[in-house]
Amino acid sequence: MPQLSLDALNAASDAEFATALGDIFEHAPWVAAAAARRRPFSDLEALLHAMTQAVRDAAAERQRALISGHPDLAGKAARAGDLTAASRAEQGAAGLDRLTDEQYETFHRLNAAYRAKFAMPFIICVRRHTKESILAQFERRLAGEPAQEQGAALEEIFRIAALRLDERVSAPDRLKVHGRLSTHVLDTRAGRPAAGIPVELAEIGENERRVVARAVTNADGRTDQPLIAGRPLPIGRYELSFQVAAYFVAQRAPLPDPPFLDTIPLRFAVAEPEGHYHVPLLVTPWSFATYRGS
Repeated sequence: MPQLSLDALNAASDAEFATALGDIFEHAPWVAAAAARRRPFSDLEALLHAMTQAVRDAAAERQRALISGHPDLAGKAARAGDLTAASRAEQGAAGLDRLTDEQYETFHRLNAAYRAKFAMPFIICVRRHTKESILAQFERRLAGEPAQEQGAALEEIFRIAALRLDERVSAPDRLKVHGRLSTHVLDTRAGRPAAGIPVELAEIGENERRVVARAVTNADGRTDQPLIAGRPLPIGRYELSFQVAAYFVAQRAPLPDPPFLDTIPLRFAVAEPEGHYHVPLLVTPWSFATYRGS
């Protein structure tokens, strides 16, 4: 869907505004209609605030209906393809459309347990999580209290809406909803960046390894683009692997046969979806180190 400008939204009629942003909150066009009456907006942050405030000001019954309008995660509607386009893309980004039968059964069990206890669907901004993180949150929040969970559901809905709004509307500002993951390789034997090293980033789950990005280091020892950018960094465990043996062969470093270091894996975890994680490799033919940079 093409982006809309904030200026155009400010100039639109109330009906046009509500139509343009009616799906930012799932099955709740009344949120956009309420926000339309608070125009003009100076920036995207002000627009988001108006929409979230409309939800906070709504009657409890309307808030509950908003929550209930969200689908179960990897539920029957998802398997049948009966999701909104936005929900389908969001669940797909988290890999919830590629589950094994056993994983589907786990989500089905948790969905049922959550609905039985709280009489509403479990809601989480799936773009901020890996499958393992979603399941961990599911288990943790099942132990919560109803009032606490309703507040948690609304906060997750606000996160979902912020990501949708940031994609939909062009404005002078951007919402702080994205993270960044980058790397570089430094040849500490030669004291210079290491160019031409293949790099692979994978998401690590239980009995699963999913490649997220591949790149090759440039003359500065960096990848031309961040490995993840323009979206949240899903909470979870990752592995960065660097193929260093061919690089040191090309540098004519004195190496045994086979080389002591070939492919170097670095495993780390992401806990801040909107954070910047810089995970470099400092390497010689015989040793390596890393750290979290900025």
